[in-house]
Amino acid sequence: MRFTIQQIAQSLGAEAAGDLELTVTRASEPADATADALALAMSPKYAEELSAGNAEAAVVWPDADWRAMGLKAAIFAPRPRMAMAGVTVMMDAGQGEGQGIHPSAVVDPTARIGENVSIGPLCVIGANAVIGNGSVIGPHCVVGIDVKLGENAHLREMVSIGARATIGDRFRAQPGVRIGSDGFSFVTPEVSGVENARKSMGDSGDAKAQSWMRIHSIGAVEIGDDVEIGANSTIDNGTIRNTVIGSGTKLDNLVHVGHNSRVGQDCLLCGQVGLSGSVEIGNNTVLGGQVGVADNLFLGAGVIAAGATKILSNVPDGRVMMGYPAVKMETHTEIYKAQRRLPRILRDVDALKKAVSKLTSSD
Repeated sequence: MRFTIQQIAQSLGAEAAGDLELTVTRASEPADATADALALAMSPKYAEELSAGNAEAAVVWPDADWRAMGLKAAIFAPRPRMAMAGVTVMMDAGQGEGQGIHPSAVVDPTARIGENVSIGPLCVIGANAVIGNGSVIGPHCVVGIDVKLGENAHLREMVSIGARATIGDRFRAQPGVRIGSDGFSFVTPEVSGVENARKSMGDSGDAKAQSWMRIHSIGAVEIGDDVEIGANSTIDNGTIRNTVIGSGTKLDNLVHVGHNSRVGQDCLLCGQVGLSGSVEIGNNTVLGGQVGVADNLFLGAGVIAAGATKILSNVPDGRVMMGYPAVKMETHTEIYKAQRRLPRILRDVDALKKAVSKLTSSD
């Protein structure tokens, strides 16, 4: 694919200067750019790297002296990451999926397949499944019975969607996504040591050893519009009610959403986030990598949790959390500073003890 600088600028809604008919075929980091590449040099720190490459055109910061950088054309980006989003959309060559239904796919006769749908090799589409117009189902995918998949969905290879899931428009799932697995729900005939420990916060009591009995998941998964799920992430069915992911929410790789959890709209759940069962998360919440949330908790709207935070209690709207157990970020910072001073404080205490001991012995 070839694009003129004018086409790219118009697509981004950005200003451009120089030879607007110059064409490029790909995007590149400045130092690696060849003559046919559009270099992404969107802040002054990348200016020196341009000289290491052979770019003739670049996306640069506003007011950049692009001629002094040896460029023939420039596109000006006031908000660099937004420009990157637009450029990558244009230049994404995709995965090369074919058109129509591959001969090796198994599609139940009762399934309803929309217009311009691509179904790849060795896919299985279950009974009464509905796949919306313009959707792409990659190789080795499974869409279970009674699943409803909206328009323009894109399932990469080896995605599975369990029975009765309902998913909105423009859904994207990366390789290995698993939606609609059973929740991790088990119970013992009598009160267990775990229940006693949780109640007492430290004592397992006199509970006897018992076998675990399965609680089946008869709920499903409900996902809104414009949701993206990262590779090898899992979303469990609800036990009775549905597990819910709100519109516009994005999950990174290796994220786990437990049974009955409800995630609001436009949330970000970064890599290795784990939500226990029945967690409620408000809109526009961001959980950094490896954040864990204990079961039956509520996180308000606009909450931010720093990476590796472990949340063990409810969090109000707009709070920024950090640490294990999670506390307000400013509190965690004070605790950390105090911890760093502990060795010195202990040395001071030891010196004071020795001084007091000498005074006592002299008396």
